[in-house]
Amino acid sequence: MRLLLVDDEVSFLRSLARYFQKKGLDVASAENGQEALSILGRTAVDVVVSDVKMPGISGLELLARIKQEFPETEVILLTGAATTQDGVEGMRAGAFDYLSKPIEPEHLLGKIEQAWDRIQRRRDQLREAEFRARLETQMMAAEKLASLGTLAAGVAHEINNPLAIIYQAAEWLRLILKSEDMANSPRRAELEKAVTKINESVVRAKRITHQLLSFVRTDDSIVAETDLGELAAEAIALVKSEAAGKDVEIVLQANPSLAAVRTDRGRLRQVLINLLTNAIAASPKGGRITVGLESGPSDAVLTVADAGPGIPEENLSRIFEPFFTTKPPGQGTGLGLFVARSIMDKLGGEIEVESRLGQGTVFRVSLPREAPAGRPVDEALAADWLQRAGEGLSAE
Repeated sequence: MRLLLVDDEVSFLRSLARYFQKKGLDVASAENGQEALSILGRTAVDVVVSDVKMPGISGLELLARIKQEFPETEVILLTGAATTQDGVEGMRAGAFDYLSKPIEPEHLLGKIEQAWDRIQRRRDQLREAEFRARLETQMMAAEKLASLGTLAAGVAHEINNPLAIIYQAAEWLRLILKSEDMANSPRRAELEKAVTKINESVVRAKRITHQLLSFVRTDDSIVAETDLGELAAEAIALVKSEAAGKDVEIVLQANPSLAAVRTDRGRLRQVLINLLTNAIAASPKGGRITVGLESGPSDAVLTVADAGPGIPEENLSRIFEPFFTTKPPGQGTGLGLFVARSIMDKLGGEIEVESRLGQGTVFRVSLPREAPAGRPVDEALAADWLQRAGEGLSAE
């Protein structure tokens, strides 16, 4: 609590200040109303104790200014025995209380503590109201996401069937274009280009439906002992060709004492591949991506850092929202980071981002050494599942 004493009787002001300082209060003093307003303008003050009768700006005028400019500050007025009416008027104007001179410092200290209690209660009520508002917002978002998940699953399944038909038809057209009958067709090159565009669009649509289903699926996690160094090297190998296409180097920096963790290897690999893919897209030609691995007593931390252009501050709070992307149309679905965060939530971990324009971006993934219990499996079953998951990721 910060206290401001205002009184034109200098000796009284100084003795009162010494008393409250001995009581451990943070005290500032002013000999008139103008000086008090100057102090209030420079630093936050919780409680003001002010004399009513002062030359220049009176205590009542100071009260009015404080309530107008610093409404959170409580004011206690000091009045002479013959001017108690001023104290009553001050109460009506918003003062916390008033005391008649001469005063007992202990009594005044009690009033100051009561005013401080009121401030704290008001702040607690404000924090509670803000918490309730955030909770309501989160509940609304959760309901929307639940609806989105139900809709997404249905849409994804419905879209996959016509996509398969379109892909097969496009491949059939490609075979026809390669036949001898079409060898001399004057528009063969244009048709092949059109078929290629169809196939590329089908692949992109499949990727979107795959990400949607990854978000809404409710299958049990397969938890097993996982070497993060091996997992990181495996993920880097899967995106190696993509990085080579941009002449981007990926460097793995793992702590030699890095311990294994129990987690869902397949899902964590999906998160890492997503972060690496985004880092490659953000990196300039000839750039460098650093993958860091650290192990703590209760958690493990994985970082992916790029030297790209960075993320604008106004977008940092939105990058994990579904369908939010800054990539050009056709180059991003806006689901990758959303799905990554959903996976980390299921694994009991967190994903955070730090970025500055012109200085690159760092994604930080932390997960507990012991993930939430999943479906127990034997080693053979786990190996088979991981192989199939790897084939699916490679295909994507």
